[in-house]
Amino acid sequence: MDLERSEPLGNLSSDYIHDDVSDVHVEFENVIQPQDAPVISSDDESGEVDREYTGAFEGPEKTLEVCFRRADGREPVEGGKIKTGLRLIARSDLDTICKRARCTILSSVSNNYLDAYVLSESSLFVYNYMLILKTCGTTTLLRCLTVIIEAARRLGLELDWCSYSRKNFNFPDDQCFPHGSFQQELGYLHSHRNLCSKLDGQGYTLGPINADHWFVYVADQTVRSSIEDMDTDRVLNIMMFDIDPQVAEIFYFDKYHQSDGDETEEEEIKRISFDQTKKAGIDKLCPGAIFDPRAFQPCGYSMNAILYGSYFTMHITPEEGSSYASFETNQKVSSYTSLINNVVRNFRPKRLVITLMADEGGVKELKHNPLSCAASEAKINVPRKDKNMSNMVYKRQNCTSITVEDDCVCMMGNWILQDNPVQRTSKDRSMTFA
Repeated sequence: MDLERSEPLGNLSSDYIHDDVSDVHVEFENVIQPQDAPVISSDDESGEVDREYTGAFEGPEKTLEVCFRRADGREPVEGGKIKTGLRLIARSDLDTICKRARCTILSSVSNNYLDAYVLSESSLFVYNYMLILKTCGTTTLLRCLTVIIEAARRLGLELDWCSYSRKNFNFPDDQCFPHGSFQQELGYLHSHRNLCSKLDGQGYTLGPINADHWFVYVADQTVRSSIEDMDTDRVLNIMMFDIDPQVAEIFYFDKYHQSDGDETEEEEIKRISFDQTKKAGIDKLCPGAIFDPRAFQPCGYSMNAILYGSYFTMHITPEEGSSYASFETNQKVSSYTSLINNVVRNFRPKRLVITLMADEGGVKELKHNPLSCAASEAKINVPRKDKNMSNMVYKRQNCTSITVEDDCVCMMGNWILQDNPVQRTSKDRSMTFA
């Protein structure tokens, strides 16, 4: 069976468009529902309440990764050879998927391996057999999962792997159903009529419950080693909080020259987007990649970059009191030491969280892993702007690791700035962790 472009999802039957989730509290006894939560009978009706902007924004993203295999049992077509599988999903269908999550596509770039979309609320990456969707703010990411699965089914694909992860929310009361809590999210996945029989996954919590921690849900339906070399797959995510105020100012739109009529609105946005990228040094974090940055008004920034089969993505919310910047990549390198150090040096946060989700083969390929080495070897040292002062030293406070579904390793660690600068002497030298 050859894979062909599917018909628009607008022709889906009501079984997929109106997915019953009203029995969540019955089939998953441990789910805690708010007393005033409405009874939801359809995914199309859930999470549609707009939240008034309070000046604070939920920066940390929700991340959904879904992998598929050919239903006919034939070997998948590797990326770089032919555009097939999920990359044949029509743009209108991608818009439908994003609408369920309450976001929209703003721009895109492509190469032989993947399509990368900048969204109004983060990013979407589409490979032949894998889709990664990241959304921030009060988006309803899980609501689009049934539509993704159905779009793949119409292309002759069946579910192979699914993971959902996020850090604990800074503003949990702002979230919409089904993201009111991790228990509610698990209840949604376990009890959803068109999801529970397909997924059959488990949820996990990593890190201290009274500090920054990471929620992970994984459903593994088969061994993924036959799909585009995924037996060494890995994704690194760096989440930085309370970034340097001078860096945060870079991402306010009105700090740049405003168009006086000699360029269109889109041309102005593009110009300012690349100005912010260069001024913050983001362009140097992934040299050689194709960049697609986006500056937002009045503030905020998103960026996708692609290099062969790897993606890089960055999202920044500079608001005072909730400033945040994230950097994520699935690039397969032997060490992330230099990359982590460069990212932290650019944004100089007060604290950061690093997560790594990888197959065991991917972990074994890492020569140095700050999430598994001794704490003394995991310190991050970056120079201060004032060269006469000592380096900024980030100490790893804790680290958690768990292996799930046989071969998926999830690691999470918290770093905090040791804010005790001293006058540098002639013997001081800049150092980074090994």
